[in-house]
Amino acid sequence: MTFCSFTFLLLFLPAVLLLHRLLPEKAKRPFLLLASLVFYGWGGPVYLLLLFFIMLTDWLGALIMEKTGRARKLTFIIIIILNLLPLFFFKYIGLLRDTVNALLGLEWSFADPLLPAGISFFTFQGMSYVIDVYRRKVGLQKNLMVFGVYLSLFPQLVAGPIVRYSDIEEQLLHPVPVSDRQVLSGMKRFCTGLAKKILLADSCGRLVSMVQADYAAAGTVGTWLALIAFSFEIFFDFAGYSDMALGIGKALGFTFNENFDRPYRAVSLTDFWRRWHMSLTTWFKEYVYIPLGGSHKGTARRDLNIMIVWALTGLWHGAGWNFVLWGVWFGVLLILEKRLLLNRKWYERIPSVIRRLLTYLFVLAGWSIFMGGDKGMYISLAGMNGAGSPDVLRQALCMLPLLILCGCISFLPAPKKEWLQKPAVIRAGAVCAAVLFALSLCFLCAKGYSPFVYFKF
Repeated sequence: MTFCSFTFLLLFLPAVLLLHRLLPEKAKRPFLLLASLVFYGWGGPVYLLLLFFIMLTDWLGALIMEKTGRARKLTFIIIIILNLLPLFFFKYIGLLRDTVNALLGLEWSFADPLLPAGISFFTFQGMSYVIDVYRRKVGLQKNLMVFGVYLSLFPQLVAGPIVRYSDIEEQLLHPVPVSDRQVLSGMKRFCTGLAKKILLADSCGRLVSMVQADYAAAGTVGTWLALIAFSFEIFFDFAGYSDMALGIGKALGFTFNENFDRPYRAVSLTDFWRRWHMSLTTWFKEYVYIPLGGSHKGTARRDLNIMIVWALTGLWHGAGWNFVLWGVWFGVLLILEKRLLLNRKWYERIPSVIRRLLTYLFVLAGWSIFMGGDKGMYISLAGMNGAGSPDVLRQALCMLPLLILCGCISFLPAPKKEWLQKPAVIRAGAVCAAVLFALSLCFLCAKGYSPFVYFKF
């Protein structure tokens, strides 16, 4: 089940919110666990076995780890391996096959397993709990029901944000009644996220798909517009999902950490990655970069740690060497930025609008790698295919108002919180949310929806 399906929008979500409001407090956690399992198992019940495996491995493994004494570290390593084995099999076995065949000239052949939705997200979330227990940063959770709700809570189960146990432990153990105002606020954010996905991301995606079908016909203008459209597609797709997840979570009494903070307003790449997919950035910082030594063992070691983290970040995003290259691209740029630009007075004197533009251009180059690094795309971007065929060019230029709208939303500063808290603005926001929801339903009826980009990660 997905957030954009009519089953979810018109049946599952209203039923869950209504029952959650009516049920007594003691019944709410079991109900949320059941609802989350129904949500995840709706399209493929067999993958519930994988979710159960990760759930039991991390919960039971942590219990055993705390009783093993001297073998505690060995138990911890075994738990982490057990978490990573399903991820490797479902996500990376095909990449291993293709790489071995290419390097050794073999013809090793088998069908790629179907990738379970959100496997990277709930695997990393479960591992964060085990690592924090091992470090003694969080207490052991002995109640499987509570841990099951933590790992499988449906708003953020399949595409994040990645929630650490310490972030919502108090909310799980001592839930407070949800007010009508919280539900309304959560649903306003959900509707905003749905509109970002359906009205903006999917519309940009149609331009990207059209151009990808024939870069030569799209020419220079069409290909550049498509690359810009992809930057907005992936942003509004993922940020829209995060808005929906945080909105549903709030309506159910949970506060998750923000996952995006207007990343295209970043004035440096370091700033960009503090604003984009913040839960993943935090995960790699806390569980990979700092344990490797962070920046405390000299500049050379810091640079090596950055490259390791970004190669892994690229691999996390997809089972393809283009994703690894995408990670290495940002790793190299971040190292150069830290060595040459950051904390330099001459750089900080450059107007922020210019620094934002330069940052966006480097991010845009990264998105071209993320898209697959197709040779035909780079030929067109370089102007070697001319302006493009009139038909494709006309269709691409028709999308220009949409791209301008996306750019305004992405680059302009956010309204001040004081202004947003005015009663008149709150009432207008509720009306706008209802209008956006109605428009999204109309677009869903007419155009359908594209799968969330991050579902395959």
